[in-house]
Amino acid sequence: MNPLRVRNQVDIHLNESGIPGTFFSFTGLEADKEHIVIKLGPASLNSPLVRLHSECLTGDVFSSQRCDCGPQLSESIERMHEEGGYLIYLRQEGRGIGLYAKLEAYRLQDTGMDTFEANQHLNFGEDDRDFTEAANMLKALGVQHCRVITNNPEKVVALQNNGVQVDDVIPTGVFLTQHNRPYLQAKINKKNHHINLFK
Repeated sequence: MNPLRVRNQVDIHLNESGIPGTFFSFTGLEADKEHIVIKLGPASLNSPLVRLHSECLTGDVFSSQRCDCGPQLSESIERMHEEGGYLIYLRQEGRGIGLYAKLEAYRLQDTGMDTFEANQHLNFGEDDRDFTEAANMLKALGVQHCRVITNNPEKVVALQNNGVQVDDVIPTGVFLTQHNRPYLQAKINKKNHHINLFK
């Protein structure tokens, strides 16, 4: 039985364009977690677009060029506004290690470590995120199968292993800057992300 249920929903307009979205909160999440789902556009339960997006304060809010998180978020919102979908915003900053630890990892990356090595140097795993609750939130909304916007094969596996069928995988754009090439290359080399840096 799904441990989650919808706690509340509220309509909020997003970004400068005023894109309408419905925000869902949930009862039954892990302690202290406040993950949300945002329904965008003409979303249906028949294989809607879904994006699992882990919180990135530096990228999502301050447009950091060290990562590709902010552009991926904006791209997903725009696409879902047109086609309909569910944006799952997971409070898993820094691949689950938290904001302060992520900033410490950035300092280590400045010395030559890649993003995964830096996390391990701080005694964390390469990726401490868990996507189980993302699947449970979708099921609480009645979504049993979907099309996922991601470059990360682990997200696809997590959804399927937790009862959400993935009908299609849609890669995000490639958001390369002069500051994030090592980060993107590490995701390709170590986690098999589907990113083409040579387009």
